Amino acid sequence: MASRFLKYAVLLQKYRTPLLVVSCGGVFAANMFYHVFPDVTYRQLYQAWSKGEPVTLSEKLEEVFQQVLKDGGFSSPKNFSAFASFGFHPVGAGVPWLPTGAQIGIPANFNSTPEDPSGITNRNIFINGKMVEWSSDTGSALREALVFSLDAQKFAIAREAARLQSGGPVLSAAVAPVCLGGVWVYSVLMKQLFGIHAGPPLLRGGVNIVALGLGAVSYFLTSDAVSQWVDYNSDRRAAGVSRDYAKGGVEFYDKILSRNKTLRSLMGQKGEEMYALSGNLFPAHLLQLKHTSYTSRREGILTLMREEKA
Repeated sequence: MASRFLKYAVLLQKYRTPLLVVSCGGVFAANMFYHVFPDVTYRQLYQAWSKGEPVTLSEKLEEVFQQVLKDGGFSSPKNFSAFASFGFHPVGAGVPWLPTGAQIGIPANFNSTPEDPSGITNRNIFINGKMVEWSSDTGSALREALVFSLDAQKFAIAREAARLQSGGPVLSAAVAPVCLGGVWVYSVLMKQLFGIHAGPPLLRGGVNIVALGLGAVSYFLTSDAVSQWVDYNSDRRAAGVSRDYAKGGVEFYDKILSRNKTLRSLMGQKGEEMYALSGNLFPAHLLQLKHTSYTSRREGILTLMREEKA
């Protein structure tokens, strides 16, 4: 067993560079797969269905989508396409400067208006096994939080388009392979620092474990930092289209915060674990350090509006 372990160790040492390149490339390819083929992956996952059939995007939302692409001056607008998605705010995947393009899902509640909330009230929503009564106080508050003005809808769609246009998926996908390469760098540097390149296998193994730990910490910190940078950059680009878009952005985040506060009340203990009193999200797990808070994203847009006014 020991001789076999040493044999594998020698092989890994001999071919470590090509193995590292293949491993990093494989991780990057896996993270990018559904962005490279969004039509057959992401769209199938988020497509809205009704009575066994995929829901078709309404003409109104298709017009809004095309207007956003025009207003935002996005390059290669033909590489963007929209579909009807489930949920309550737009989602997106893909890279618009690749041949397969990008897909943006627009939810049914974007068809709703304060005068006609049927895009929301004709849906049954169950929370903790109980159906939300739209006529109740909390139901009314939730319905109000799910109805967006046209400017807020445009901002939300522009935000997704800006995230994809700026290569957000590529940046996020690159974090893991970069940190994986960092594990190798940490390992080599520590072995050189302590002079144990030819030391006992057990000691070198311990150094490799420490390097893995440093790589994991680097991954979580870098992943959070990249995610927040992409979020703030997308907000700035969408809000920078016009002052109406910026006002729509403030409304969009106000409504999200209001929705989350209502859900916190409706969901009981689980809601308290997911949502803060402010309406921001708590991290999904201990290894995720911090979500980009909705309050800070809203404040960022207000700051941009004040700067433009000045």
